[in-house]
Amino acid sequence: MAQPKLPKEPKEKRPMFSELDRANIRWFWDNYLKSKAPWLLVVLGMITIQGLVYQQFLSLTEDGLRVIFESGAMGDLVRVCAVVFGLFTTRAIISYLIPRLSVRLASDAVMKMRRDLIDYLMTLDLAFFERTQSGEIILRLVNQSQGLSTFVGQATVNALRDAATVIIVSGYLIYKSPVLFLSAAIILPTILLLLQHVSAKIKGIQAKAENALGAYMTGIDEMSSGMRTVKIAGQEPMERDRLVTSTKNIRNLSIRLQSAQALVLPAIDMMAAVVYVLVIGGGGYMVLSGDFGLDGAGIIAYLLGLVLVFDPARSLASFFAKLQANLIILDGVRSLYRETPTIFDKPGAHTDFDTSADITLQDVSFGYTPQDPLFEGLNMSFPGGKVSAIVGATGSGKTTVLSLLTRLYDVTGGQVRIGDTPITDLKIKAWRSSFSVVAQDIVIFNSSIADNIRYVRPDATDAEVRAAAEAAEIAGLMDDRGDKPLGPKGSQLSGGQKQRIAIARAFLRSSPILLLDEATSALDQKTEDRVKRALNRLSAGKTTLIVAHRLSAITHADWIYVMDAGKIVEQGTHADLMAQGGLYAGMYGAQKKSYN
Repeated sequence: MAQPKLPKEPKEKRPMFSELDRANIRWFWDNYLKSKAPWLLVVLGMITIQGLVYQQFLSLTEDGLRVIFESGAMGDLVRVCAVVFGLFTTRAIISYLIPRLSVRLASDAVMKMRRDLIDYLMTLDLAFFERTQSGEIILRLVNQSQGLSTFVGQATVNALRDAATVIIVSGYLIYKSPVLFLSAAIILPTILLLLQHVSAKIKGIQAKAENALGAYMTGIDEMSSGMRTVKIAGQEPMERDRLVTSTKNIRNLSIRLQSAQALVLPAIDMMAAVVYVLVIGGGGYMVLSGDFGLDGAGIIAYLLGLVLVFDPARSLASFFAKLQANLIILDGVRSLYRETPTIFDKPGAHTDFDTSADITLQDVSFGYTPQDPLFEGLNMSFPGGKVSAIVGATGSGKTTVLSLLTRLYDVTGGQVRIGDTPITDLKIKAWRSSFSVVAQDIVIFNSSIADNIRYVRPDATDAEVRAAAEAAEIAGLMDDRGDKPLGPKGSQLSGGQKQRIAIARAFLRSSPILLLDEATSALDQKTEDRVKRALNRLSAGKTTLIVAHRLSAITHADWIYVMDAGKIVEQGTHADLMAQGGLYAGMYGAQKKSYN
């Protein structure tokens, strides 16, 4: 399949560190690294010692060369060798300690960052999860967070070590010969210009790569979740092509990213060659002239010092190139905080309300998008302790009513009230804890049936879980499976079995308000009759609201609303609606024929 041509990065010049970059770095430092400052100072101290080892090595090398070229004293040579060996042993020990400590500090910081991200994620509205691809969330919580941990714990510490080496050794070289070092330093502006040019290119490619990886993860999730449909429809080739196209896109972006980063090292090598030529030529002249206080041992040690400077300088330049990519990753992680929850406890919200009072929708307006309103002036009432039902065609707004009742969304006009209390005056946790819900979207975890039932009440006893399972007609299957997991998303269960687990959860939670959203839609007639009896027991004395497509499930309701396109077109008891001979009666008659 032909690959789409990727757009070129913009040519405009950008600073190496934008204001957003600096803000993100401050955020990470203030929240996750600042508290570890004492340990970071320990790491910095050990890094400084590593740099001093190289400086002392240069000094001792110069002394050793003079012993060889001038005095010829074997004892002095042995002493120099012993001290050098001791210095590098010290450096080796420190090189072992630094990564162990730094990785621990970085991993702990990123663990806390992940914890905070998860906590914040739980505060976001349902709307965020419905418009955000799952791959994007996984990318931030898993890949990007782990990438930051590795970068901070290893790459950044290595860069600090290299920077300390460059600074300390350069200081020694300046002390030995300022003129020679000045000739070496002429390439610094060129290096800075190169890094500035490359940084903008890297940021652009990395942003595209992160988006491509997020889309790829989402594609995998969609393919895995929909594999049943894929197999039945015989669309394995299409899924393969879709995922392979995504991997090729990621590959192309990875190659471009590495190509941009690869510009740095060879350019620095060429600059280093110029410096070495200048130092060898200029230094040789200074030795031969004898007027600059520099001898053969000194110039050899100086060249060795330049080697010790340029090698970490190359790594440092490479680090700055990779830093640009990680700044994009850091911004991706922090971008979750730019999502603002709109449903929250307002000041003065309380927890006290009469759970047995009537629930009403008063002149409610709502739409998932402002330009496409679903409800305008909707009025409904669900009497306390009674059974109410909502029926209608797909898209009529039945399930949206439940979403507004549970404050998964807030109304844009009017009010939802329980008794005389607007639900926006109540704490969200207290309000939602008053509901037991059996929804058409059933979340089943890859654990045992008992654990899945206990999910809504983690402190429930085994006896309570079993009683709930028996009431929902799922106890026999629970006994047969024991502790066996149910597979990803309950893949080893039928639709009816999943719904009975959801019903068992409602029995276990036993809240005063019961919401049933297509609670029996996946059950056969025989099982539905058993479960309906159980649901009748469950709803006794509770405010119950049933949303159903199968009208046989709501004939016993005290009041029924018939909705169409966001409006109430009929209402009354089952007998009333059948007597009207309208939409409800037609739907009921059609369904009854299909059962026969």
